[in-house]
Amino acid sequence: MKIAVIGVGAMGSVYAGLFAEKGHDVWAIDLWQDHLDAIRDKGLHLEGASGDRIIQGIQVSTKAQDAGQCDLYIIATKASGVGPAAQAIAPLMGPDSLVLTIQNGLGAGERIADHMPVGNVLLGVADGFGASMKGPGHAHHNAMNLIRIGEMQGGLTPRLENLADVWQQAGFKVKAFEDITQLIWEKFICNCTYSAPCTVFDCTLEELMARPDWYKLALGCAQEVYALGQAKGIAFSFSDPIAYVRAFGEKMPKARPSMLLDHHAKRPSEIDAINGMAATLGGQLGIPTPYNETLTAIVKLREAAFEGRKS
Repeated sequence: MKIAVIGVGAMGSVYAGLFAEKGHDVWAIDLWQDHLDAIRDKGLHLEGASGDRIIQGIQVSTKAQDAGQCDLYIIATKASGVGPAAQAIAPLMGPDSLVLTIQNGLGAGERIADHMPVGNVLLGVADGFGASMKGPGHAHHNAMNLIRIGEMQGGLTPRLENLADVWQQAGFKVKAFEDITQLIWEKFICNCTYSAPCTVFDCTLEELMARPDWYKLALGCAQEVYALGQAKGIAFSFSDPIAYVRAFGEKMPKARPSMLLDHHAKRPSEIDAINGMAATLGGQLGIPTPYNETLTAIVKLREAAFEGRKS
């Protein structure tokens, strides 16, 4: 397959690397020029749960149009980059081209819908990778749990199951789901539980869970999101959100959420698509979300300081 990965940060680099290893024609599209130069000149250094090696043969560009028409476009940007990515690839797509967007938080499909019809759009959820960048051309991941994918409009289709097979053959654990929205919400509740709290307290998941005073705030976020999901009619696979998010955290105790890594690098995070989205939905649904609102305000205040402005 010809595959373009739009956004080759930590997770995007894992996707690009494993697909290239299996002989796919892979394009890495990103604005981080030093990263692209390193991949082009030296190869992609990928290490962690899938091994430690240099992967050659990935083509790079800052412009999606250089990749042209592809069989699969994987949007692996931050939430704020989904719309621009969709706008860039919309005129490139062929009738059978697929778009798979994999982000934290909510709203990626809706952002894509602003720029193209969604008939060929699929949604994905990545669970338990713990990926990070060690430098230009060098990505690391702690684990490789599961990639969940589904049709944006629901249902199990032949193309969805075929795409799951392609991912599996590349070395990923992948499963196709009839109702991907449920899985997105189940990841969302975990994102909200750990992202802003770990960022505010500058800690790992394990450290957060070990402090009852800190973890109380995180569990407050979880309970609020669970209430939002119930109000939206989400068919959660669990009835105890506290047990669910704790089990999630115990799977990768040493992990630091990408939001915290963004703050270490003094760059804006995906707060608006995660805890901030919970607060927004709370306002729309008339459900109080004081934990998510408060933590969002703190995170945004710190991000404003990165840019030398008041929030």
